[in-house]
Amino acid sequence: MRSSTTGLVFLAILVGSIFCLFAVWPSTPSRYLPGDFWPEGRGISIGDFERRTMRLGLDLQGGAHLVLQANPPAGFDGDLAESLEVAKEVIERRVDAFGVVEPEIRIASGNRLDVQVPGMTLPEAERLIGRTASLTYYVINEAGERVPATGIVEGVEIQMTGQHLKSNTVAERVGISFAVFFETTGVGNELMRQITTKALQFPQGDPQRRLLVYLDTELISDAVVQGVIEDQGTITGLNSFTEASDLSKQLNAGALPVPLQTIQANEVSASLGDDSVKASVNAAEIGLLAVLAFMILYYRLPGLLAAFALIVYALITLTVFKVWPVTLTLSGIAAFILSVGMAVDANILIFERMKEELRRGRPLGTAIETGFRRAWPSIRDSNIATFITCAILFWFGDQFGASFVRGFAITLAIGVAVSMFSAIVVTRTFLRLLVGTRFARSRWLFNAESLSS
Repeated sequence: MRSSTTGLVFLAILVGSIFCLFAVWPSTPSRYLPGDFWPEGRGISIGDFERRTMRLGLDLQGGAHLVLQANPPAGFDGDLAESLEVAKEVIERRVDAFGVVEPEIRIASGNRLDVQVPGMTLPEAERLIGRTASLTYYVINEAGERVPATGIVEGVEIQMTGQHLKSNTVAERVGISFAVFFETTGVGNELMRQITTKALQFPQGDPQRRLLVYLDTELISDAVVQGVIEDQGTITGLNSFTEASDLSKQLNAGALPVPLQTIQANEVSASLGDDSVKASVNAAEIGLLAVLAFMILYYRLPGLLAAFALIVYALITLTVFKVWPVTLTLSGIAAFILSVGMAVDANILIFERMKEELRRGRPLGTAIETGFRRAWPSIRDSNIATFITCAILFWFGDQFGASFVRGFAITLAIGVAVSMFSAIVVTRTFLRLLVGTRFARSRWLFNAESLSS
């Protein structure tokens, strides 16, 4: 029974490793491997999900870094934390529409947004990010032209904008379709009443019955007025909750009453050029080969199996980095290398315990299970301590805006988690495959012959 289970686990590891290899294989392998005969990698593409390359940080790729601070106006009584979340979504949509590498945007202490956009120049970032979203309303005139939707309040003609909406728009299901419910402010009540009253003068199907909503230059709603709206209204006929939710967020974004002021803006050049990146990868390859050689020479057959387990570990970790995606920086690379060392350390603890059991004359199967059982408390405690350290580093990095510290903590935590899986599942599965074979009878292959009985 155990042999059958071990075989299935091994097959799953093999299939998973092949998938990870295809997922992380570089699009230009000749940059990192000798020769130019290697096939080009295509990344991951499953349905709408696609990851072609690793996400590189500013220190590896260069880009723009902006810090925006929310400055609520006098009398602001809204939820500032929620407003910052909406502002974050607005910026993400803007950058995604620009077609560059995904931005890294986070809410920092002091009511600030920290925005890092690899691959974008500072003027582009300031033009795209440093302005507040503008939500405006339009109607169709007799000539079929789009004109601002306006009303007259106290003798002044005012255009209906997002500033006349409350930022509490919600999306809900209504019957078999979905709708968005919104509320207007004091001035907005009168503007919306006048605009919808005028629209109702025209018959159904007349373009002048329509009310258009634009976020900046993007049309986000083209509704037909069905009744007079004053303080509350509903946009109906939406096909899915996702569509309704997106419209709700966009309306809230346009209604954001908190101006964002750019308090820091700088363009970051990549601190590593293309040649330096290639040299760093080559150095990492040499270092990994040296570690694998030591494991094989000292621990012999278990060391060879551990070498394969470390390769599986590296493939899984890099795949997680790519799929998540984790923004890879210099500090993240350092954390990944550190986690490789911790994976090796876990294997060493296991192998030393195994050798003790083999030298006492225990059969290989018993030595494997006992070795893992006796090594587990040390592996568990050391990794828990590392996770606690990662949590502390992440908190400090988040509080003080040190993105490289946060990146180090996230990358190290992922690496340590995968290293535990590699040591406890992958290495153990490889060793269990040896039980009952002729290799199990040779103590020399396990470097345990000196004290065998």
